[in-house]
This record gives sequence, structure tokens and C-alpha cells, in this order.
Amino acid sequence: MADFLSRRTMMVDTQVRPSDVTKFPIIDAMLTIPREEFVPAAQREAAYMGENLQIGAGRVILEPRTLAKMLDALDVSVDELVLDVGSALGYSAAVIARMAEAVVAVEEDEALASEAQEALSMAGVDNVIVHVAPLAEGAAQHGPYDVVIVQGGVVEFPQALADQLNEGGRVACIFMKGALGEVRIGHKQNGKITWRMAFNAGAPILPGFARAAEFQF
Repeated sequence: MADFLSRRTMMVDTQVRPSDVTKFPIIDAMLTIPREEFVPAAQREAAYMGENLQIGAGRVILEPRTLAKMLDALDVSVDELVLDVGSALGYSAAVIARMAEAVVAVEEDEALASEAQEALSMAGVDNVIVHVAPLAEGAAQHGPYDVVIVQGGVVEFPQALADQLNEGGRVACIFMKGALGEVRIGHKQNGKITWRMAFNAGAPILPGFARAAEFQF
């Protein structure tokens, strides 16, 4: 039987802490949440690898380092409401739920959303709402949000999600340009999001997050 607890500790010690992520809530969450319960059954043995985990249809579960560094930059606090876009099987939502007041996890694949709900319930995570909708639409009815995090690549950040972010709120996205990507952190001030580069990472572009097609004349 695989010793997933040891693998979880090793993940934190070799992937998270060496990436200058030292905030206790992040470390505690990643040591506590059983990542192997939030991946496809056939992928359990690969749950703690230091790379994006392919789950089919061009989707991934972000590598632990990337997720941890995004959360470190966002500095989520216990009184905040977080929108987790593209939560897939719910791992990111479960981690964030230990740091925030509540999480709304958006997933457009109904099968993934159903599995996420089951995995969250089995893990005893009771402050996450799994919302089924196109990822780029978010979940306006549950917002506005103090923090938005996108679990995949983007070319453009949809205005619908920008509108759901509270004034003074923060957002983290992996902006992709070809095969290269960088995580940017946005802050909303006076109704406008200002972005800064945080670190390099990569992920497939999520449905609805490519650049809008331009008209040809």
C-alpha cells in the first residue's frame, strides 16, 4: 500500500518549501489535504509528482509548486471569499478552503464537478460550493469575491470574472504566450485590474480563456 502521508510530506519539503513558500496556512493545508483523493483513480500513484497532472481533454491539475506560489502571492486570509476557477476534481478548492472563509469552485465539466463534490465531502471540507458553469463566466450569484484564482492557462482574463472581483481584491492567473507562461497577480483599484509578474509557470489554456477572435475584413 502506498504511503501517501510520507509522499505528502516529501512534496511539501522538496517542492513547496524550496520555492520560498513558508506561510503556515499554505504549508498546513498542503500537508493536510490528501491530494491522492482529488485525482483520477488511475493517477493516484502520480498524485505527488512535481509537474502538472494530466486529467484529459487538455486539462491539468496544477503542480504543487505552482499552486503554492500562487497562494503565497495572493495571501488569502480567513475572512475572505475565494473564487476557484477550473477546480477540476477539487484539490485546489480543498487547499484554499483551509485558508479562507469559503470557496466557490467553478467547473464546467459536470462529471468532474460531481467527483469534486464527492471528494470534498469525503475529506470533510464543508466550506466549498461546487458551481457548474462555463469557466469564463464564474459564479456571479455567489460573489463578489475577495480573491480569484484560475487553475490553468489564460490568454485574456474575461471581463465577467473581473466584474466579480471586489474593489481591492486580488487575482492570480497563468498568462500563456505560446509554450511559455508567467503567473501574474492582479489588484483591482478604482474598477481596474493592474497586473504584475510573479513567477514563471505553464499550463494548457482553459476553455473560454483564449483571445477573442478578431474580425477579418
